[in-house]
Amino acid sequence: MTDKQTSPAVTVTLESGPTGSGSIDDMELFYARRALDRFRTRLGRQGLLDLLAADIEEGNAFLREAARTSDGEFRGGTTVLQARGLSAGEFLAWMDAAFAGDDSRPLLAAHPEHYVMGTDDIGARVVENIGPHVASFYMGGWGTAAMAWADDAAELLPEAEFPRKMSSNLFLEDGTVVGRALIQFGDTAEGFTANLTVYFPTSCPQDVLDHHLRHYAVEFRNWIVVAAAARA
Repeated sequence: MTDKQTSPAVTVTLESGPTGSGSIDDMELFYARRALDRFRTRLGRQGLLDLLAADIEEGNAFLREAARTSDGEFRGGTTVLQARGLSAGEFLAWMDAAFAGDDSRPLLAAHPEHYVMGTDDIGARVVENIGPHVASFYMGGWGTAAMAWADDAAELLPEAEFPRKMSSNLFLEDGTVVGRALIQFGDTAEGFTANLTVYFPTSCPQDVLDHHLRHYAVEFRNWIVVAAAARA
């Protein structure tokens, strides 16, 4: 006996009925996004924070302990996206406006595991999954001595090809640095390349880093698409 369950392969194809293009997966994605938007809107920022309070406490404790046991050492990974039909400057202008604005829905909608985004007195606050853990952290430190690590990062790309760079610490409310981000953008003949690097404490399991590389791919793809639509 084994506890592994299997089932015969089943294939389902849509032959007729719904109008418009798209697969059943596309339809499911549309409805999933609509449902998420409804729950986020109904709960609101504080409602989501209250709902996730226990998860956030657990997730932040995990990251705090990972930072402690890693003794300031980080391991990085990079996701690379190629965008066409939009320049890096146009995208970053949209991003700046989105983070500075009062409506966080475009930021939240980019990923199912975005719960809270916006700027407060400490910095740009993000509540999202880090691997399987829900965490509440801040991004900031641009132009300060705390960002000196970025000048020596192995992932730093030539200024001539990637002139638009943003580096940040990821830190908890108590100031504990639990990660880093280095994102670099370079224009191409058809659009731009986004080189998106994230770093987590070395004692974090590899799947935490792998998760965030996938997270980057989903959220930045969706932000780029929305930015292009807003420009049109």
